[in-house]
This record gives sequence, C-alpha cells and structure tokens, in this order.
Amino acid sequence: MPILGTLLKKGIRIRESLEQEYSNPLDLQKNELKKLLITASQTAFGKTYSFDHILAGYRYFDKEFFERFKKNVPIHDYDKMYGEWWAQSKQGKSNICWPGKVKYFALSSGTSEASSKYIPITKDMKKAIQKTSIRQILTLSKYDLPSEFFQGGILMLGGSTQLNNRGSYFEGDLSGIQAAQLPFWFQHFYKPGKRIAKTRDWEEKLNEIARKARSWNINIIVGVPAWIQILMEKILDYHNVSNIHEIWPNLSVYVHGGVSFDPYRKGFGKLLGRDIHYIETYLASEGFIGFQNRPNQKSMRLVLNNGIFYEFVPFERSYFDEDGQLLPDAPTVMIDQVEEGREYAPLISTCAGAWRYLIGDVVKISNKAEAEIIITGRTKHFLSLCGEHLSVDNMNKAIEVVADDLNINIPEFTVAGIPHQSLFAHHWYIGTDDTVNEAELGLKLDNVIKQLNDDYAVEREAALKEVFVSVLPVATFYKYMESKGKVGGQNKFPRVIKDTQLQDWRSFLNPTA
Repeated sequence: MPILGTLLKKGIRIRESLEQEYSNPLDLQKNELKKLLITASQTAFGKTYSFDHILAGYRYFDKEFFERFKKNVPIHDYDKMYGEWWAQSKQGKSNICWPGKVKYFALSSGTSEASSKYIPITKDMKKAIQKTSIRQILTLSKYDLPSEFFQGGILMLGGSTQLNNRGSYFEGDLSGIQAAQLPFWFQHFYKPGKRIAKTRDWEEKLNEIARKARSWNINIIVGVPAWIQILMEKILDYHNVSNIHEIWPNLSVYVHGGVSFDPYRKGFGKLLGRDIHYIETYLASEGFIGFQNRPNQKSMRLVLNNGIFYEFVPFERSYFDEDGQLLPDAPTVMIDQVEEGREYAPLISTCAGAWRYLIGDVVKISNKAEAEIIITGRTKHFLSLCGEHLSVDNMNKAIEVVADDLNINIPEFTVAGIPHQSLFAHHWYIGTDDTVNEAELGLKLDNVIKQLNDDYAVEREAALKEVFVSVLPVATFYKYMESKGKVGGQNKFPRVIKDTQLQDWRSFLNPTA
C-alpha cells in the first residue's frame, strides 16, 4: 500500500502542519512554551524555578511572559543540565525535569568531547519525533516523484534496536531507540526489518543488508552520509553492479542530517545511476528540530508547534569565548526578533525536560517569515587561536571548492589548531582515496579560505604562521571511530579536533610515537 495513502487511511492528522503554515511563528511558540511549562510545573525543576509564577505572566504582553521565563530559568549547557538534573532521572527518580520516569537515554558523542552524553528521551519526545517524521513524509507530495515511488520501502540505517538495559533505563543510539518502537502501520515499509536492525555488529549489519538488498524495493534511504556511502559501496561490490539503481531502480530520495552533505555529494554521485532528491533534516538527540519542506532549497523549516521552544543567542565574539563557551549575561531573542543572514546559537526547551539548553549548533536565519534556517557549524567547532574565526561553514566550502578544482573526492576531513614555533598553525587531516599532492592541496586550501574569510587572511600575515596538510585514506577516519566504539548510527567524525580528542587521534595515527 502506498505510504502516503497509508498515512491518510490511518487518520494521521496533518493539523499541526497546517497550523504552522497559517499561523504567526511567535504565537505558535508562545503557546508551545505555555504547554511545556504547564506540563512540567509540578516537577522538581518546575518547582525550583517557579513555573507557576512564569505562567501567571502568560495573560499579559508577550514580553512579560518571555521575560519571566528568562529571568527565572538559567541557561544550561550539557554539563549543567546533566549534573544538576538529568543524572537524577538516570538514577531512576521520577518527576525531575518532566513528569514520570525517563525510560530511555540516547547516547550522543557530542562531537566536541570524547565521552558520551546521556540525553533523556521521554514518551512525549518519542511521540513528537514520530509526528515530525510524518510531517516530513507528507512533504514528499511536493516533489516530482513517479507514482510507483509511493509503493516502495524506506531503508533506515541506524544504531542497533537491541538497547542496553541499565536497570532503571535503556540506552542506545537515538536511531535505534526510534526504530525499536516504530508504529505498527510503518513496519510494512521499514527496512532492513526488525531482525537485522537488532544487530550490534556494524560490519555484520552492513553485510546482511548487502546480501538482502536485491530483494527489496527501496525508494527512500535515511542515514548519516558516511555510513550510507559505505553501505552502497558494499552493495555494489557484493552484487557486482556499477550503480545502486541497478539494485533499486525506484530509489529517488535520500534523507540526511547530522553533518553537511556537501563533502559527500561527489562521492554519492558516482554511486548513482541517475539524479535523486536530497532532503536535509535537523534531527538531534534532543529533538526533531526542523526539516527541508520544499524542493530546491538549502534551508530547513523549524518545527514550531511540536514540543520545542526556541531562543537564539547571537553567535558573536561578545557572547562566546575562544573555546565556544557561552559567556554570562549573553542575551537571547525570540523567533520574531531574529534577523535574516545572522548566525545564532539556539537554546531549546523541550518535552524531554531540556530547559534553556544550549544544543551546541550554530544556525543562520535564511527566511524569517518561514522560520527557515541553515546549519553553519557548532559553537565549539570553529578555530580561533589568534582571531582567525574559521567556521565549519568556511571549512566545508573550502573543501568543496578545492575538491572540485583538483577533481578529487574528499568525504572526510578534520582540522586542529596547534602551537607552532612561538605562534600558531592549522593542521588539516584530509580523507581521500584519490592521488593528490599534499603541498598543492594545502596551498589551494589556504588561498580559498583567505578569499572566504577576511579575518583568516589577516592572521595568515600575522600570528597564523603555517598550514600543514596530511592526506589519509578515508578508511582511516572510520577505523579511528571504530576504535572508539563510535561506528555507525548517528556518529560522525568531528570537523574540528581539540584537546584529548586530538591527542587520541595523533596516537592512533602514530601508535609508536
């Protein structure tokens, strides 16, 4: 049965989508905050920070309601949120930041630190993620897709659905938590199916999917680019075919997120028999924040009425230190106060019990009226050893330009800022399986970044004395992640590598050093 038809037949409501389509963003967000505060008002967190007092301001001007919220509730990063609150939920205590017990925790690498983070996944958050997923599926009707497309299956390549039982809770990759509890009606479309999805051994899972691939009619693929590319290469090799459309002729959509797709685009193109639609999502362990809801656009629309309230901190030197830490007294603005073209670090309050939580991403407002954004980096994933202010967005664009210029594929890279002589340098680790001259690549990369970033160009004449480049096989990046138990699922290699993670990386590359 076609999936869109099933959604309609099962009575899946699209009221929320229409509500956002025809409502004022601030009105939606004000109402969402009210619902969150009412629901959590009798929790330990709600009582500590006087949610009842905040709610009393709802009937007054918007400013009064929001100001009470900002005045009463402090901003939290992960360490503060977990240390003061979530750790209690993890111990099995009830009604800490959200009503009831938290039965699931998503393990997140955090991409900035080496250790895992534990993100609570409540029953309400699971429902919210499912509802937003359905809203995204419904947007496929806007795309030029053949009628047979809607008859096929969806391959979701995620973490194991066999979660770790820790007594008072289960833990695992968010994708595994979600896949373990798919709605009954969706299981008809879902691949690789329950048995393979349980597999914890990543290599075994990929091999099983490769063996079964020809027997499935896959029209949509969902997953992190690096792992999807590895899977497709394995399928082509196993079946001895030249492109994935020889196996899945109706494959028309790839849904991706978690990392910029641009470095992978060229490599993906070589594995396809024809063009497909690429659709970006903003699904974090903390919630399903947004998705691309129209064809031929780079931006994603924030979901404003499904369990998440947003604030935005201008991502400027005045409000963040050189390590990407938020400074005290940094201001926040609401959805109606953001400016197009400006970068912000979002704070979220959610139905999983995150409150004024700095998620760690940096977004650019691309369309204020439509609440559309582009992810440009991470608060801690930029280099500014001496004022060069090099963002992940700069890095991605530079890699894309250089790869095109040299006609090579660079799906993985990372950059470290290091002391050099008495000043500083950048060390790029470039992942490519193509032959390239390191010196030429480094020179081109340096010149492109100078064109993209004026601060970088200035510092290259001053304190940033050198740019080093090490070219490595792409597999080296994935082997390192495997050595850290971070293979597959939503794991990805950080674009900026610092501190203990940099030491581990160097030791991995030179174990005898």
